[in-house]
Amino acid sequence: MNFLEIFQMLGGNLWFYGGAFILVLSILVFVHEWGHYIIARLCGVKVETFSIGFGKELFGFDDKNGTRWKVAMIPLGGYVKLFGDVDPASARHEDGAEGGDGKIRPFTAEEKSQAFFAQSVWKRAAVVVAGPAINYIFAIILMAGLFTFNGQPVTPPVAAAIMGGSSAEEHGFKAHDKIVSVDGKEITTFEDIRREMMIALDLEKHFVVERDGKMIDIYAAPKKITQEDRFGFKHSRGILGLISPRHAVQIETIKAIDGRKYDDPDKARKALVQRMDKSFTIQIENGEKKEILRVKPLDEFNAFINQPDADEYNFLFLSNVEANAFVKHPIHKSFVEAVEQCWVITRGTLEALGQMVSGTRSAAELGGVIRIGALAGDMAQRGIIALIMFTALLSINLGLINLFPIPMLDGGHLVFYFFEAILGRPIPEQIQEYAFRVGFAFLIGIMVFANLNDIMQLIL
Repeated sequence: MNFLEIFQMLGGNLWFYGGAFILVLSILVFVHEWGHYIIARLCGVKVETFSIGFGKELFGFDDKNGTRWKVAMIPLGGYVKLFGDVDPASARHEDGAEGGDGKIRPFTAEEKSQAFFAQSVWKRAAVVVAGPAINYIFAIILMAGLFTFNGQPVTPPVAAAIMGGSSAEEHGFKAHDKIVSVDGKEITTFEDIRREMMIALDLEKHFVVERDGKMIDIYAAPKKITQEDRFGFKHSRGILGLISPRHAVQIETIKAIDGRKYDDPDKARKALVQRMDKSFTIQIENGEKKEILRVKPLDEFNAFINQPDADEYNFLFLSNVEANAFVKHPIHKSFVEAVEQCWVITRGTLEALGQMVSGTRSAAELGGVIRIGALAGDMAQRGIIALIMFTALLSINLGLINLFPIPMLDGGHLVFYFFEAILGRPIPEQIQEYAFRVGFAFLIGIMVFANLNDIMQLIL
């Protein structure tokens, strides 16, 4: 898809994509800043401003505690300004309050007790960490709700078939192999395999495979490929070549069996019946897409292949297990599963970022506002379930990024508080201010780089 096509596609849905992006971002910013706000209030700190967005205020109100709640013009973030701080980043604090004559006077005892800078290091750390923490809590609640009421997508970690010419075929994987673990990590769903391979790129992995009741060790490296989505954004991932149990093949798309051509679906069906419970290859052609699969379809899962009146008559089922699309959990198990998913997503994100730093993965995959907006609109078009899951994923990433030890981010504040706790005194304000300036410049550079990535990939 070229730039003009993408522009036309997005232009026709600009309000939809933009609205979805602003909605998701505003919710996550509110949740993040509310975490700071509520813990600050519990610690006795006065909150002067709670803002969704930056720049000129569009509308707002003052609550009974003296906090100004407002929505600002630029909906790309937000902040909470705590009493006693010069700015929302808490880089410096004020020396006093403005008196009736317009001059700065020392804080009264009551005012100082409500100032953020005057709190103990542990209280300040609690206020700071509350933002990222509540992003994780929010994501867990969203996913647990989906797993309880809609169900968790669960597919058994079993290969229905093997792609011809793939790494899986080269290293001896066979149809109906069950993947037990990858590099010692337990595998419980086919989604786990995909996730591990996506991060692995082309690094060799140790697979423990269950085949005919026996455990087999296989060492294999997926093949690194670069895929382009419909917007033109490129993503690197590792492909092993295992086909999931959800896969069924329309018999009319099977054009060759064990290398022999078949133009008549009925003749292909007869050849398939003769090969049931045996291993063989099929060549599938669907439009311009062609692929070869090594399969071993079982007779018991293809009982309708000779019954023209059956709905399954025109399909060849490859797997030896039922593919459960969604499994609903009781509420307590949903939370356990959600916590585990949070950990898996966090680990995968950190590994992907590490690969960008080391050069294993292209830094061009780092996306900015345009890419996030496109994804948000895409998820919204797929439905509310997809949008909720995307919001949870983005909430995890927002919480994780804010914990990075970079000045201006929450993690940078925590680093200063860590040294303050060890040294018994705060890091000098001048040093903190210089650090925040460097951190601000670094973050601006990353934002510019990420958004230029988006623009260049759309144009080229």
